[in-house]
Amino acid sequence: MSIQVNRLGDPAVRAFVTAVNANDRAAFQAVLTPDATMSDDGSDRDIADWTEREIFSSNGHMEVENESDGGRTLVVSYRNDTWGEMRTKWRFDVDGGKVSRFETGQA
Repeated sequence: MSIQVNRLGDPAVRAFVTAVNANDRAAFQAVLTPDATMSDDGSDRDIADWTEREIFSSNGHMEVENESDGGRTLVVSYRNDTWGEMRTKWRFDVDGGKVSRFETGQA
């Protein structure tokens, strides 16, 4: 059973998931700090390149299965047009109400 996005515990993470699911680049950029970083399966990636490829141009969508750590760690059924659907874990660092880092990988 999935968790409704509007019930996610951390407001910045909620805004992140909402932006991804709406394919809204402007809202996504607005939820990140200017110097935000990310990693995928343990390797740091260029956030602009990765999000364009894995989220925006491939219709990425997050269905949250569960959350922990005050809403800053999620287990997600993630799907996009490139890879199909996979179970992933997302961990977020939040600074000043914005996401300063996120890490994702297979769960």
